[in-house]
Amino acid sequence: MYAEKELTTTFSPPSPKGKTEERITYNTMKNTVVGLGEILWDVFPERKVLGGAPANFAYHVSQFGFNGYAVSAIGGDLLGKEILKSLEEKELNYIIEKTDFPTGTVKVQLDGRGVPTYEISENVAWDNIPFSSRIENLAKNTNTVCFGSLAQRSEISRATIHKFLDLMPAESLKVFDINLRLKYFSKEVIADSLDKATALKINDEEIVKVAEMFNLQGTDEEVCKRLLEKYNLKFLILTQGTRGSYVFTPNEKSFLGTPKVTIADTVGAGDSFTAAFVASYLNGRSIAQSHQLAVEVSAYVCQQHGAMPRLADAHLELFR
Repeated sequence: MYAEKELTTTFSPPSPKGKTEERITYNTMKNTVVGLGEILWDVFPERKVLGGAPANFAYHVSQFGFNGYAVSAIGGDLLGKEILKSLEEKELNYIIEKTDFPTGTVKVQLDGRGVPTYEISENVAWDNIPFSSRIENLAKNTNTVCFGSLAQRSEISRATIHKFLDLMPAESLKVFDINLRLKYFSKEVIADSLDKATALKINDEEIVKVAEMFNLQGTDEEVCKRLLEKYNLKFLILTQGTRGSYVFTPNEKSFLGTPKVTIADTVGAGDSFTAAFVASYLNGRSIAQSHQLAVEVSAYVCQQHGAMPRLADAHLELFR
């Protein structure tokens, strides 16, 4: 059920490399929701904004009152310090490991429709997330996690992600937001992640790639139903841009159209969709109610610049 976010925190001064930076609020395990993987700066031609799909997810789910955590790694550089400062300003809990690698960045270019293309820096801090004792303890006390494929492009972060998944309590919700980016995925990573996931978020371009990868025939809807059944998923979200979105469960199917809005950029819109749906789902709302909230929240985020805007009060009230 819904719980007010507690703001009593502990925060340590900046640590040397190899140490852990953290901001913690104390709450019950059932409200602990983690975004595990990359944290970085999205660098646009005129500005930079905090990003990384798991961090975006954690921030948005925290706005709905859950004990959201971003778990990742930064370098001992100015960009890393700025990430910690931004997380503090957003009052988002985090366990961020400090490494000898540079803090991650992504160069973002938007087309005329606000749709992004990415140039992702390699061999950066979030490629090297160590499995620390603090991350281990968090895994044992996490109700829900959202993870993707991008941070699994490196063996170190992939191992950390899978150790985290393995240590989570039974009946936990493990959302695989597949997030296929450029060349940074493989059939092995996707298959292993699906084996451990209990829910999947995928878009219309990704479903085509996954169908080809696993030789799945049929329409997008038929492929989604096969994945749902094969991997015993609690739910599967398929977003199709302006063509709407589906949510499939073993017993239900929900379709909603995409609202027509003036788009600033679509960076992080899918992450906000996932976060809003998961928050509502965890709060005991129906699939239809959760889907409606997700559609409205992601449409709002598309109208804002950057992946982590503050949500409108109307969305938070609708959730309550």
